[in-house]
Amino acid sequence: MNQRPLSSDQLNQPPLVATFAMASSAQNYFNQLRHQHFPAERNYLNAHLTLFHALPNQSWIIEDMKELVKNQEPFVATAQNIVSLGNGTAIKIVSPDLPLIHQKLQKKWFDVLSSQDRQKRNFHITIQNKVDAQTAKNLQAEMTEGFKPFDFMIEGIQLWRYMNGPWEFQNSFDFGS
Repeated sequence: MNQRPLSSDQLNQPPLVATFAMASSAQNYFNQLRHQHFPAERNYLNAHLTLFHALPNQSWIIEDMKELVKNQEPFVATAQNIVSLGNGTAIKIVSPDLPLIHQKLQKKWFDVLSSQDRQKRNFHITIQNKVDAQTAKNLQAEMTEGFKPFDFMIEGIQLWRYMNGPWEFQNSFDFGS
């Protein structure tokens, strides 16, 4: 586990969000779905596959990411099926590498993680959220009817600064670099 203490100054900095970087064709596809179905007044992010929701904004996070990507090759993930988020809709994403990477970093950073990031990840890409339950159910039924699982490449990790809603891009770490 990480034994790096954080000062009160460090705790007051906006957290970092870590996402998996997808092949551009997959990113474009998921962005299009999100643009089409996410309420426009709340949609200020591109589609994303979250690795961690709130990391401390520290240089050692970046160093740990650089170390991780050196030995990690790009890998295939599968968009498996449409899932309910209650008041939203997502696509479940599966790959043996996703939880392995999450667990490796989770173990290293456990003592500085939020309770949400300490939990097992349920990997998905949200394409609709914060709608009424019936609207979400309608979209799930519509999408499930024609949905066929497909594979796409995960090529790295991106870090974003959380800005009370929108995110500000910080770094990109390509696998195998």
